[in-house]
Amino acid sequence: MKLSEVKNTLKQVKTIAFELPNGDLVPNHFHVTEVGQITKKFIDCGGTVRDEKVVNFQLWNADDYDHRLHPEKLINIIELSEKILSIEDLEVEVEYQADTIGKFGLDFNGTNFLLTSKQTNCLAPDQCGIPPKQKINIIDVPNANSCAPGSGCC
Repeated sequence: MKLSEVKNTLKQVKTIAFELPNGDLVPNHFHVTEVGQITKKFIDCGGTVRDEKVVNFQLWNADDYDHRLHPEKLINIIELSEKILSIEDLEVEVEYQADTIGKFGLDFNGTNFLLTSKQTNCLAPDQCGIPPKQKINIIDVPNANSCAPGSGCC
């Protein structure tokens, strides 16, 4: 979800809720403690130089149960960050504390912002000797019960 999509969504909701991949909600007394742009410059395992940029939100739970972040307040924080930090309209990544800091993608289901799981991946599998995933064709066996060991049907 891009930053502009987050802002447009915030203009249409009365409350903000973040849902973890397991369906649990982030406690409603969370704070957005950071809004920023992260630039990552790196070399992948195949030697290719890469640049990645994301907008980053950091969610944090406080023991402050009397305050709740309202959509208009988060819009103000985002717009101030865009102005002061020259943040671009990029995909949003969310940091949230679990056993360690977790990084999530962001989506919206019409009610809640969804923290989506992110996965690591080899960016140069052809350079690392990792074989490409192969598609397996499933063959229709007319009478599956007729397969016997050594018959060649399986």
